[in-house]
Amino acid sequence: MSLITNQFFIGFGINFILISIFCKIPLMTKSGWISAGILGTILWGCLSWQGWMAVVIYLLFGSLVTKVGYKFKKEQGIAEKRGGRRGPENVWGSAASGLFLAMMAKFNSANVLLFKLGFAASFAAKLADTFGSEIGKRFGKDTYLITSFKKVERGTEGGISLEGTLASILGSIFMTFVMFSLSIISTKSQFITVSVSGFLATLSESIIGAKFQNKYKLSNELVNAIQTSIASVFAIFALILYSYF
Repeated sequence: MSLITNQFFIGFGINFILISIFCKIPLMTKSGWISAGILGTILWGCLSWQGWMAVVIYLLFGSLVTKVGYKFKKEQGIAEKRGGRRGPENVWGSAASGLFLAMMAKFNSANVLLFKLGFAASFAAKLADTFGSEIGKRFGKDTYLITSFKKVERGTEGGISLEGTLASILGSIFMTFVMFSLSIISTKSQFITVSVSGFLATLSESIIGAKFQNKYKLSNELVNAIQTSIASVFAIFALILYSYF
């Protein structure tokens, strides 16, 4: 059996055991746990335990911050559905771009650094978005539409607050630190690139929400996939440009 096949079998076994143990914890729906298992198996096979651990940390902190002030957000009608539990649409909307890049890093050895950087940026962007949205909805004093800075209600698509924006920056930096600690990225310039790309993509997501989401009836999951893809493109192009100077 090849080393590649071994890695995928190891990933499947570890995910199966852990999900069997922890599936009663109300972080995900049943189908959400199944999707997480598939995602985790492929990530382990492509980026070994480091890539798997990075996404586990993202899912954990993303789920935890959703619980912050949940009662208040529910009363306001702006809380995540299902008590904040993630379903398969949340898993794949958040991770599809990163999963694609992890697979490219595994099977395209000539550009591993670029794909790992894009992978890191995609999850930095998603945690930045989750931090900003959930903290902003609970603690944001004033919410403004990003395209006009007109004051709007909490939870409005494209709405941003100072508190939520600061939380987005924190989320992007924290997730970048996770990627750095797990050696998915390895230099100061890569750290800065991933952090900035994650935050800029979150601002881009707010612009998409303000101008296009309701107009074209885009789902939150599709917007999430677009946002993480934008972060990856930002980071990859930044590294390419940097290599020329």
